[in-house]
Amino acid sequence: MKTYATFREIQHDLQRGTTTSIELVRHHLDNIRKKAHLNAFLSVYEEEALLQAAAVDKKIKEGNAGKLAGLVVGLKDVLAYKDHPLQGASRVLDGFISQFNGTAVQRLLDEDAIIIGRQNCDEFAMGSSNENSAFGPVLNDADNTRVPGGSSGGSAVAVQADMCQVSIGSDTGGSVRQPAAFCGLVGLKPTYSRISRYGLAAYASSFDCIGIFGKSVEDVALVLEVIAGADDVDSTVSQQPVPSYSAELTTSNGKPYKVAYVREIDSSEGLQPEIRDAIVAKLDQLRAAGHSVDVIDFPLQEYVLPTYYILATAEASSNLSRYDGVRYGYRSAGATDLSSLYKKSRSEGFGKEVQRRILLGTFVLSASYYDAYYTKAQKVRRIIREKTKELLRQYDFIVMPITPTTAFKLGEHTDNPLEMYLADLFSVQANVAGVPAIAVPCGNDKQGLPMGLQVIADDFEESKLLHFSNALLKMN
Repeated sequence: MKTYATFREIQHDLQRGTTTSIELVRHHLDNIRKKAHLNAFLSVYEEEALLQAAAVDKKIKEGNAGKLAGLVVGLKDVLAYKDHPLQGASRVLDGFISQFNGTAVQRLLDEDAIIIGRQNCDEFAMGSSNENSAFGPVLNDADNTRVPGGSSGGSAVAVQADMCQVSIGSDTGGSVRQPAAFCGLVGLKPTYSRISRYGLAAYASSFDCIGIFGKSVEDVALVLEVIAGADDVDSTVSQQPVPSYSAELTTSNGKPYKVAYVREIDSSEGLQPEIRDAIVAKLDQLRAAGHSVDVIDFPLQEYVLPTYYILATAEASSNLSRYDGVRYGYRSAGATDLSSLYKKSRSEGFGKEVQRRILLGTFVLSASYYDAYYTKAQKVRRIIREKTKELLRQYDFIVMPITPTTAFKLGEHTDNPLEMYLADLFSVQANVAGVPAIAVPCGNDKQGLPMGLQVIADDFEESKLLHFSNALLKMN
């Protein structure tokens, strides 16, 4: 079977009868089996997916199929799918079965998407390489000696290797956009609150966003259109109406865009020259197309990363306190009393990176350091958001790298967590500010590794962001 570039092509063939949903599922299952060494999936719902596909084919024939009929989707292992495992790629949730569908998952099912399996990730979405999973690292399909990025590495590789058409991941500090860049995909982090977080296992609640991986902007837009919007269970989700993102991809006000790019593209010594050259070439194409492109300084750039890690680890410390070995998940067999049950279950159940972030978060929340770190970081976060939005009132978009380099070697940064954290330098600003951002493929480097660029827009301007990103991809 051919590999489809867009879901629209799939829909066309389904309507003509030249393929079926069952054939599509079997095609993806074959790829999952052939590329099992990539370790992208933790569970594959083979029989269930084929049954779903048969039901979808029947609906297509009857003319009452949903918007996503025939779309094969994978779920990152942080999303609640009723009667299926939910582990956050952690030993501490060993054996846990979700008792409900998250809002995003339910909306996919309601529109006849076919869920093919549960995808590997960094434990509780904490990491930038997908080497922190309790189930082993995911390998990049472009080069199996390299990481796919994280934390949604399995979700990215599943789309990259044609194991599914679209994946749903989560983005707390770049965890959709960074692996999208490493794997040559489109990866969207929407505005905070655009998609309900109900059914998303919490890492850092004020940063967490459900995001989307796709082979095209068109697919991402359609899925966003389906899963975005308010529900009755998430008090933080926006009540704003959801536009028809897919229809608006082809519409434009006809005016040239005002684009800003950060000076670090020109001056950062840590930025891989090939990534710099690829982004500069895109900016030149934008100028040639009549758009305004200006260089800007973001004076708070050096504070974005420490602000993120102080606040995100503090929230992680609080959110992960519920995993204590008492109510569900892993319980240490060596516990002798309540205190040892807590200590042993948590120390044996959590991996090193999760333990590191819990410790750091507990430290910044302690009575002696709360005002010195946590309170100050909250104030700085507000300033970063205000400054970012001030720029977005002057410009339609901010363009910057997503990652300083292309995908690095497995094990290259595992002994130096600070180096790993620094890899998030460009991705965390959108999360700190709460604004939408997207990763767009930008060619390959000399080793054939995918490169990406990042576009940031103002709150709830996903339609404009997707339209612009689609135009970027069409520029040669």
